[in-house]
Amino acid sequence: MNSQKNSLKFEDIKHKDIEILRELAAEISEIAQLPIHSTTIAEWKRTNDLKPGRPVVGITEVPWHEIQQCGLLQCLCENEFAKQIEVHFRTSLYMWHNAKVDMIVEPVYRLPIVIYDTGFGISSVAEYAESKSSGIVSRHFVPQIKDEKDIDKIKFPEISVDWEETEKRKRICEEIFGKYLNIELYGVGMIWFAPWDWLVMLVGVEETLLSLAARPSFARAVIERFLEANLYRLEQLEKMKVLSPNNGNFRIGSGGFGYTSDLSEMSFGTPGISSRQQWGCATSQIFSEVSPSMHKEFALNYEKKWLEKFGLSYYGCCEPLHNKIHILKEIENLRKISISPRADLKIAAEKIKNRYVISYKPNPAVFVKNEWDLDVIKKELQKNLEIMKENGCIVEIIMKDISTISYEPSRLNDWALIATEVAHQVA
Repeated sequence: MNSQKNSLKFEDIKHKDIEILRELAAEISEIAQLPIHSTTIAEWKRTNDLKPGRPVVGITEVPWHEIQQCGLLQCLCENEFAKQIEVHFRTSLYMWHNAKVDMIVEPVYRLPIVIYDTGFGISSVAEYAESKSSGIVSRHFVPQIKDEKDIDKIKFPEISVDWEETEKRKRICEEIFGKYLNIELYGVGMIWFAPWDWLVMLVGVEETLLSLAARPSFARAVIERFLEANLYRLEQLEKMKVLSPNNGNFRIGSGGFGYTSDLSEMSFGTPGISSRQQWGCATSQIFSEVSPSMHKEFALNYEKKWLEKFGLSYYGCCEPLHNKIHILKEIENLRKISISPRADLKIAAEKIKNRYVISYKPNPAVFVKNEWDLDVIKKELQKNLEIMKENGCIVEIIMKDISTISYEPSRLNDWALIATEVAHQVA
């Protein structure tokens, strides 16, 4: 969603940019006609419908800056709007040709509806550790919410939609590459609901965790306010008819695609759906080391009120959840659970079995090792998939959080080939 307004004119886009987009759109259109996509869609749908079969495989959160620096992803458009579309096209084509796993390419470009959001009225303030690199650095969050009188600093977002600008952009896309791809307007398909992962930046890390024991009424008031603000935003989005389907070629939570028979099947361009026709998601990664009872009291009890607004739910991201499966069962529409590299996979598999999809996350640290040992990678995947197979689990393999591939793009391709091979072997 947008925070500031700008208007696009066709004459702002140079002929060179237009030719680049048309060439890329033509290539995507050609790939989208391949019959393999129907088979792949059926596999994702089977998985999300909790039917047994081989694990499906996805790759996301790729370090594109490294691939770009290796000269394999050069974007040439000058206009900012054209450049955003070019990046989408080129990254999709790169993955298809180098690490497609269970990827689907459609003859469609989904143009975001121009939505303006005033936000929550409060931002984090952080002190950064000194670093000579341009990579990830440590941050200390300066508390902005210190006591209950500060909680009202969290405002209820106001949403507005610029349909005129949206239609203008659609006409421009149709003129440029409508010959090759259908242009569909797309609103809000997935709202990442991670309340404490956001609130911790306003309250402070230590302050948040200490408040659970020392100031429980304060902790409850903070999460209650944030939940109410998010529900207010969701209500507006639904009334303004900008919620869009996500039960298709759309990433759900921190996992894979949303194809399923258990939500209404409709075109992604269908306007004005209900949140109950969507997947929802929630996570509280900052609660990784919090006990199940505290997790339930201060996170899950509020997250359930959010998730009940949706048709199906995905829970979790990078936090280990193997010892919290019993409380997650309280989410009535739960369908997928993230099992991160920090989780005990054996315990998780024994508890989950085939009740939910295991969104299994292999450790992306394999890409960092100086010695790129394909046999070690393959054996680790085989071992873990066998554990899940023995317990009758329904599995999606999602490689994510890839902060580096050691500036060797071929590693991504190698991993994709190995994961695909192993997934078919354990079927």
